[in-house]
Amino acid sequence: MPALLLLVLVALVTAVVLRRGAGTYPRRPVAAVPAAAVAGPRGPGAPFRILAGAAGGAAVLLYLWGALCVGLAVMQAEDGGAGSSPPLPCRAGVSPELSGTVVGHSASYLPLGFRCETPDGDGYASADIPGYLNPGVAVLALTAVGGAVAAGFATERQARAAARGDGR
Repeated sequence: MPALLLLVLVALVTAVVLRRGAGTYPRRPVAAVPAAAVAGPRGPGAPFRILAGAAGGAAVLLYLWGALCVGLAVMQAEDGGAGSSPPLPCRAGVSPELSGTVVGHSASYLPLGFRCETPDGDGYASADIPGYLNPGVAVLALTAVGGAVAAGFATERQARAAARGDGR
């Protein structure tokens, strides 16, 4: 599973780089590129669209990083053999007395998390999954949605002004 996520991440980055034409030599001569293409996107909602795209991409990448962390924790926890009890992800960041009481574990991909369960029905979160993942993904996703909504409002406002004929 982690290898598949890493492969998808590499493919996505490669596609973006190839799409943008990054490299030593441009695909087309510079004189053949229209000035509008060099200047970037135009329109009233362009900055908001750029913000929405960047925040959405960052949210996806952060989520994939968290899913990779959860997948690696699950793989370590289910790896049998000598020294496999308590599971390795349940040992990090807690006292040996507490980690020695672990009777099970559970993983969650939405929200991202790995929980070590104790006999009294309680448990604790593994330190292998960084605490900034879920809030970071939520903030970036909400920023992307807010940017998309703001771009729509800005575009709609310009269209209504043009329809009125005042051009404001």
